[in-house]
Amino acid sequence: MITVGALAGLTTVVMILMLGQSRVAFAMSRDGLLPRWLSRVHPRFGTPHRITIIVGLVVAVLAGFIPLEELAELVNIGTLFAFGLVAVSVILLRRTRPDLPRGFRVPWGPVIPALAVVACVVLMLFLTVETWVRFVVWMALGLVVYFLYGRRRSRLAEDEQERPPVPGQPDLNSGFGSSSPARPVTRECGPCSAG
Repeated sequence: MITVGALAGLTTVVMILMLGQSRVAFAMSRDGLLPRWLSRVHPRFGTPHRITIIVGLVVAVLAGFIPLEELAELVNIGTLFAFGLVAVSVILLRRTRPDLPRGFRVPWGPVIPALAVVACVVLMLFLTVETWVRFVVWMALGLVVYFLYGRRRSRLAEDEQERPPVPGQPDLNSGFGSSSPARPVTRECGPCSAG
């Protein structure tokens, strides 16, 4: 009975992570950090079918060649890093962009996000050295892709080309510390827009 529960739980987690990753890649593609053709949605279902298929294939290949324990540790360190990064972003955006519209405000100011960062770091410290090495290599690969491809093609780069910075004025395109209004979020995908 415990095995059935663990299998059901693991299946649910993997499915949610795959859907989440496909939506993250969809948003990155829409913003120009990945090729824009990946952000096209299915004409009938309104879902990002191309990126969902690619994520599914990558996950299938990784699951076929990497032992489950190593794969679980990689997923753990990546998820903990992402959660910690989100918590830091909550603190930064609350201070630097109080004008942004928010659907939800985190209670207890920066205390809860700071505790979340500490908890993520502590949990990450319990992972193996091999997991940390793989994580650093994966992050380095992501930075290479960003600097060689995404940085020049992103919407932020397009905005900077359209509006050159004024000498002596703060850079309003950076997003942090600026008083410019938030850019409206466009929804291109029906089922994705609920999140």
